[in-house]
Amino acid sequence: MKDRLMSRTSARHDIIAGMDFPIVDLLDDELSTAWLLKYFHQNQLKCPHCGQSVAEARVFRRTKKSGLAVYRCPCQGVYNLYSGTVFEGQHLRPAQTILLLRGVCKGEPTASVAREIGVARQTAHDLRQALQSNAARLQPEDPLPDQRTETDEMFQNAGEKR
Repeated sequence: MKDRLMSRTSARHDIIAGMDFPIVDLLDDELSTAWLLKYFHQNQLKCPHCGQSVAEARVFRRTKKSGLAVYRCPCQGVYNLYSGTVFEGQHLRPAQTILLLRGVCKGEPTASVAREIGVARQTAHDLRQALQSNAARLQPEDPLPDQRTETDEMFQNAGEKR
């Protein structure tokens, strides 16, 4: 009886642990857009061609898939929230972008993140690779100022197969 109960409990846990929650539908795109504007453009979206503020531009159209406003500048430049980022040319809703960033930062599997936000695994993989290469490129090359450094054993066996 006890073994049967334990197997049921562990089976339920495995189902819940392997379940994907489509929380992208629960996030507000307006709040997500404001968050992305703050962290991608320091609250100042500008024309990437001439540098004029978004106040000088007009809303040219809205994209169908992502719902983002596309601006046309007086210099005839066209841009949106993703211009100048690794997400340029992608048709992700702002909520999808935030969840993708969250998944990459937390180290979640690409396939799980892709299912959660509703994109192809290859799309999530390509964006993860672009984000990680940008992060590696932006790492400082200067050595640490201390003669001694402290390390954590968290990644001691990283990449090993069990």
